[in-house]
Amino acid sequence: MAESERRAGTSEEVAPPLQQSFMIPKKEINMVSDMAKWKRSQPIEKLVALLNTLDRWIDETPPVDQPSRFGNKAFRTWYAKLDQEAEKLVATVIPKHLADAAPEVAVYLKESVGNSTRIDYGTGHEAAFAAFLCCLCKIGVLRVDDQMAIVFKVFNRYLEVMRKLQKTYRMEPAGSQGVWGLDDFQFLPFIWGSSQLIDHPNLEPRHFVDEKVVNENHKDFMFLECILFITEMKTGPFAEHSNQLWNISAVPSWSKVNQGLIRMYKAECLEKFPVIQHFKFGSLLPIQPVTS
Repeated sequence: MAESERRAGTSEEVAPPLQQSFMIPKKEINMVSDMAKWKRSQPIEKLVALLNTLDRWIDETPPVDQPSRFGNKAFRTWYAKLDQEAEKLVATVIPKHLADAAPEVAVYLKESVGNSTRIDYGTGHEAAFAAFLCCLCKIGVLRVDDQMAIVFKVFNRYLEVMRKLQKTYRMEPAGSQGVWGLDDFQFLPFIWGSSQLIDHPNLEPRHFVDEKVVNENHKDFMFLECILFITEMKTGPFAEHSNQLWNISAVPSWSKVNQGLIRMYKAECLEKFPVIQHFKFGSLLPIQPVTS
């Protein structure tokens, strides 16, 4: 913690520390029943609860009958509720002494679920959720020790909710490259999912195009869960509707897949104006001025 504070004092990129009040620590867990307080206090569990709320709102906001097959307008009703409640949701995750950060952090949560005007979703929205998690890290709500749970518990739950949104409201892919893109909606779970499979004793990249292997292992591996969702949403030969992934299945190792996907994400998402033009910058995630 001391090292983090020293870095915060010397780095121009780190936001100024938020005002904080201190207290002498005291015991709070005095009996077994108090363990519920401990479990509820954990940021990871609170983030999952937040995402569960978004999931419940989908059930409470069914699609409406309309002539158009895609872009169900009920999504706008669902989004309006998030727009109204986002700061309150964020406030349930962050401690009271950091309450002033809620409006800034809430922007990234609202940006992470898709566009309510176009009723679409893409990698830019996914990046906004990564930024939301990054903000929580920068203000100290999430820590290095949480990194596995951030990806495989929180981000995985986020994916489940986004897939439900996409299917329920028939959302359009935002900026999709069709068969020439990696996926219509997501990118980051392929990076993290491929890293999860590095040095796996049995599963190799060639196996993810095997339907039997995917069906047997998708619950344990993020990459395979992504493949399963694609096959549920698209028809026809995999090599035709997901040509990029088909080519990736020929790569000899997961480490090479992972390295290639990181380079691809940088080139196709982080360095693309159509994606980054919508990204929001603030005190927690500032943009650096260009120096000549």
